[in-house]
Amino acid sequence: MTGQNELQQKMLELDQQLSHVWMVRTFLKHSDEAAEDEELAEVHRELYDFMLALGPSIDSGDYENYMKLANKKFSKLRGALRLFAEIQPEISGHMNFKMALKSLTLAVQQIAKILGRESE
Repeated sequence: MTGQNELQQKMLELDQQLSHVWMVRTFLKHSDEAAEDEELAEVHRELYDFMLALGPSIDSGDYENYMKLANKKFSKLRGALRLFAEIQPEISGHMNFKMALKSLTLAVQQIAKILGRESE
């Protein structure tokens, strides 16, 4: 039973971090820059894809599948962060974009920690 409780706790912690990912994704999606830059649009699509994959499992309380999918999709989430970090300075130096990068970085770091993948 402890295993299920632990998985449930990890799922809830990860879901809290996804609230930050969601806000960054929403900011990027609705920015004028995303309409003009395909790489930036790719970032917000990858963030959405990660969250979309996890939605049904959290809704149904399927902790094992949620964590399995989070681990499976994590490399794409980390890739979206890397791409955003690479292109953000040329997209915009505005504080909103800098803070979005900082927020996404912190959320992905916490997600990595929850998944036990911080050393990757």
